[in-house]
Amino acid sequence: MDQQLLDRLAIRDLVENWAVWRDAGDWERFATVWHEEGWMSATWFQGPARDFMRVSQEGFAKGVRILHFLGGCSIDLEGARAIAQTKMTISQRAPVHDVPCDVVCTGRFYDFLEKRQGKWGIVRRQPIYEKDRIDPVDPSATLQLDQKALAALPEGYRHLAYMQELIGYKVKRDMPGLTGPEVEKLYAEGREWLAGKAN
Repeated sequence: MDQQLLDRLAIRDLVENWAVWRDAGDWERFATVWHEEGWMSATWFQGPARDFMRVSQEGFAKGVRILHFLGGCSIDLEGARAIAQTKMTISQRAPVHDVPCDVVCTGRFYDFLEKRQGKWGIVRRQPIYEKDRIDPVDPSATLQLDQKALAALPEGYRHLAYMQELIGYKVKRDMPGLTGPEVEKLYAEGREWLAGKAN
C-alpha cells in the first residue's frame, strides 16, 4: 500500500482513538496518542498533554462528562509532519441555574502531528469553536440565562463557556472560531509547521 495512504490511515486512527479513549476514561491508552511534549488547548485548559490527562482524570472521577463525537477528517501531509482537521462536536451536561442542561458545541480539532521512529503522535491540539447551543435535559423546564453575561462570551462557544464558568472553570476568551484573526493565525502556524518550522 502507498506510504502516504498508510500515514493518512494511521493519523485518522490516532484522532479517533483520542476521542474514544478520553471519553471512556482509558487513560493508559489515551497517553499513547501524544508525543512527550504534546500541548492541549481547550476552553477550560491550556497546557502540557500530561497535565491535561491528569485534570481530565480528576474531573472524570468527580463526574464531569465532556464528550466528543467526530465527523470528516482532512489531512495535509508533508513528509513526517501533518495537519489534521477533524469535524467534531463537544457535549457537556451540567446544571445551569439549577436546571440540568446539555451544551453541544460544533467545530474542528486542528492537530499538529509528527512521525517519530515510525509512530505518529499529536504535538499540539487546538480546537476551533464554530457554533453552540444549550438545551434543558427536560424540554418542559424553563431556563433563564443572564443575557449580559452570555453576550460577553465568544460567539462560537458562548453557551459552553457560560456553563463551564458556572461550574467553576476559568474559560479562555480568545479561542479560534469559524472566522477572525485567531483562526487565521492558527492557519498560518499550520502552514509553518508543514514547512518544517518549530511549533
